[in-house]
Amino acid sequence: MNYLARRLVHCLFLLVGVSLLSFLFVELAPGSFTDEMKLNPRISTETLVNLQRTYGMDQPLTLRYLHWLRSAARGEFGFSFAYNLPVSSLLWPRARNTLLLTGSAFFLAWGLALPLGILSARNAGGWLDRAVTLTTSLLLATPELLLALLLLLFALRTRYLPVGGMLSLASTEQGAWPQLASIAAHAVGPVIVLALGSLPLIVRHTRAAMIEALDSPCIRAARTHGLPPWRILLRHAFPVAANPLISLFGLSFASLLSASLVAEVVMSWPGLGPLLWEAILARDLYVVIGTVMFASVLLVCGILLGDVLLFAVDPRIRSEKLA
Repeated sequence: MNYLARRLVHCLFLLVGVSLLSFLFVELAPGSFTDEMKLNPRISTETLVNLQRTYGMDQPLTLRYLHWLRSAARGEFGFSFAYNLPVSSLLWPRARNTLLLTGSAFFLAWGLALPLGILSARNAGGWLDRAVTLTTSLLLATPELLLALLLLLFALRTRYLPVGGMLSLASTEQGAWPQLASIAAHAVGPVIVLALGSLPLIVRHTRAAMIEALDSPCIRAARTHGLPPWRILLRHAFPVAANPLISLFGLSFASLLSASLVAEVVMSWPGLGPLLWEAILARDLYVVIGTVMFASVLLVCGILLGDVLLFAVDPRIRSEKLA
């Protein structure tokens, strides 16, 4: 428990540091929310001054940050200049849509990557291993933005996949099941993009960990006892290779989140990506910070999940921490 408590305290300090740097960097960026309003002759100077006073933009940076911390403690994360609403009321509906994408892509990527990595390690140097290595190399060299654009072009040309939004117009007038089917159909494209983007890294880590495990003394001893190859592979080698994969397990979810922001903008999925993009263009300070903090919280949760799983499955770490 002391180990987990220390990790929680470290993550708390990390989130405070991220919030401070995000606030500082966004504040130092040129321009403000009222810049475009100043170009409109119908908006008086008094109106602009009142807006700046209402949202605290005329206060010192330190005081604004303390006000934002108080707002974050209440679960509001500041107020949006553009929507005149608490940032949390904008984040949570979009966050559910983003988590739907990242969660689906996460399980799809790991569900494909683990068997591919294990089979590639078992047939190291064979045709399957070379095919997997070539495919993952091509995917690693392809940015998620290009993958999203290619899939968008494919969907528009073939009409096999719907793009834009989460629901079709026809499904909004029908029951719950047609709406769920429409959401699933619209999510296929972004999920494929995210899964293909994270697949190569997981496959290569699985392959490297399995090759090292298959060459370990305990696996060589299991072979001498005449155990079946698949039992050696899954019952003995895979648990040995699990440690580095568990560490990657939590981090891969956070990396999927950052990639999903790009895929959502390209494929018009109503998640955090379009919200962040609109907030950056409008210089909506607290929406930008709230989105960054949400991504940071998921990253910290991924790290903690990896630490907890590693602590649970590896007795060497437990004995080291207890000592």
